[in-house]
Amino acid sequence: MTIGAKLAWDDTVLPFQLDVSDVRGRVARLDGVLGNILKQHAYPPQVEALVAEMALLTALIGQTIKLRWKLSLQVQSDGPVRMIATDYYGPTEEGEPARIRAYASFDKDRLSDGPAFDQIGKGYFAVLIDQGKGMQPYQGIAPLAGGSIRAAAEGYFAQSEQLPTRFSLTFGKSTEAGGVEHWRAGGVMIQVMPKASPHASGEGGTGEGGLLVASDLVEGDEEEAWNRVNFHLDTVDELELIGPSVTPTDLLIRLFHEEQPRVFDAQPVRFGCSCSEDKVRQSLSIYSAKDIQKMTTDEGTVTADCQFCGAHYVLDPKSVGFEAEDRDEG
Repeated sequence: MTIGAKLAWDDTVLPFQLDVSDVRGRVARLDGVLGNILKQHAYPPQVEALVAEMALLTALIGQTIKLRWKLSLQVQSDGPVRMIATDYYGPTEEGEPARIRAYASFDKDRLSDGPAFDQIGKGYFAVLIDQGKGMQPYQGIAPLAGGSIRAAAEGYFAQSEQLPTRFSLTFGKSTEAGGVEHWRAGGVMIQVMPKASPHASGEGGTGEGGLLVASDLVEGDEEEAWNRVNFHLDTVDELELIGPSVTPTDLLIRLFHEEQPRVFDAQPVRFGCSCSEDKVRQSLSIYSAKDIQKMTTDEGTVTADCQFCGAHYVLDPKSVGFEAEDRDEG
């Protein structure tokens, strides 16, 4: 694919490589995906902003996983926003879209009028990768440091992967001429190509609380190239990140033309949920008939709602629980 190829760029992630500086990255644009994620819940503005940031990070990070793998990002905290969870489902086949879903759990009465990240207290940022049945899942965590979820994600790559990584993100509601208000988000991720890190294991970093940061992981020519690419990225403005008039390929030329950008096939992404009645039954299979009775409504049913997509399931209490499974086997 040539750098000048025109893309239908909404709800896509475009991977690229900067040949001069040995840096790789992705450009993500989300609009319909983000709108579908956020319309499932009536989140307060601060929570909407945090979920939007997490969804955009998930698209940028998730593009690298293999077919049928699942990437999950989580923020867990003791603040008003207790948890933000996102899932990225790799395409089932080459050329098919990936799927993203997300939701947040929060205490409305504890929310303040301050910045979105102030609603998150002490806690951690987690990355989980499920490679499928029979494979050991991967999990890595990093502290919620740096003043944003974006910074926590950069810290994760520095601590767990020892890969210098940077995100530039923007998101919000947009109203175009003659149109209705809708969500738009855009971002760029850059990362040094994996190789042996110069950082000695066990030494502290220069970040908050002695954490490693990207600058601790580069030296010599690699440090010069990393600083140069970051300088170029610092020149981006919000309208360029979200479009709609600047394509991802045009953005790469505008920012990194001296670095010889090379693009690969764009990955389409869609909003999608994996919930089903079978999975609800499976989650209820750990409960006894006595437990199920406590869950039964006045109408004589057991109900469950999906936090991600809002799907509502109504089940016969006699058909769920581990004792129901024993009856089926008999």
